[in-house]
Amino acid sequence: MNSNGPVIIIEDDIDDQEVLAEVFQALGYPNEVRFFHDGNAALDYLNRTDVIPFLILSDVNMPKIDGFALREKVKMDAKLQVKCIPYLFFTTSASQQAVIDAYSMSVQGFFVKENSMDALKETIDLIMRYWKKCSSPNNFNK
Repeated sequence: MNSNGPVIIIEDDIDDQEVLAEVFQALGYPNEVRFFHDGNAALDYLNRTDVIPFLILSDVNMPKIDGFALREKVKMDAKLQVKCIPYLFFTTSASQQAVIDAYSMSVQGFFVKENSMDALKETIDLIMRYWKKCSSPNNFNK
């Protein structure tokens, strides 16, 4: 994890991308926010860049490859494992089984997208503040 690295958002809904871009801009975090429409595009980026992202916010239901399959690919890729990128699900709806499945895959968080802009800002701010404070092998402060 690189606390100054980009936030990777994998979201196929353009409206949700625009709202999330607005939220990140309003919160004022210096991290670049990079959007990907599907998991394959995000995986290609993660495999070809030397930049260590700050975290991944992934939708669950996406075309081509869903969030669960993408998580498995990231988790099983030795090159990506050493980057220690927190992987969180950020989705419109969830079932108890989806949450169980996510945590059994070592997902570091499962969040349901809020309906109001204020609640969405609060959730994103909470996520960002938590991970900014968190120590990781690539971001260890004594």
